[in-house]
Amino acid sequence: MAMLLRSVGRQCLLRQHAVFVNKIPMSSSTAYEEMRKYWDKNRQLNRPLSPFLSSYRPHLAMSMSLTHRVTGVGMSVVVSGVSVLLLCLPEGYPYYLQMIKDLSLGPAIITGMKYTLALPVTYHFLNGIRHLAWDAGYGFALKNLYQSGYFVMALSLLVSSGFVFGM
Repeated sequence: MAMLLRSVGRQCLLRQHAVFVNKIPMSSSTAYEEMRKYWDKNRQLNRPLSPFLSSYRPHLAMSMSLTHRVTGVGMSVVVSGVSVLLLCLPEGYPYYLQMIKDLSLGPAIITGMKYTLALPVTYHFLNGIRHLAWDAGYGFALKNLYQSGYFVMALSLLVSSGFVFGM
């Protein structure tokens, strides 16, 4: 078996070497000249040097895409962190739940904490469905893009409120 692998490996190396022998020569210009041509062309076309230096205005699709990514990463970090924390703590889950109940937090704080948990989950889920529709080729028209964006935001608030208030 080892002899077979060795002979196949040698054949692959020989074929690779033959490919490198027939390579195309590089242009005669230096890297500095190529960079100068590139930047001259960009200046001539009035292109911005960086998107952060130009006047890009955030729009709905960009903001929702960023929020989708942030909620996904945030939920992943929180779920992983809480899981590891619960595994490392000496007492069981009911003990810590009772400890939180004993804090006697007001209804406004409890409601805010519930929204903090429910809103990212519902938004990420519903916006994920919107992304799946895009993957299928639907909803790329600018009008549809904004309609589906506003619909996802409104539905996220509605569904989160249902989770928070137990509807």
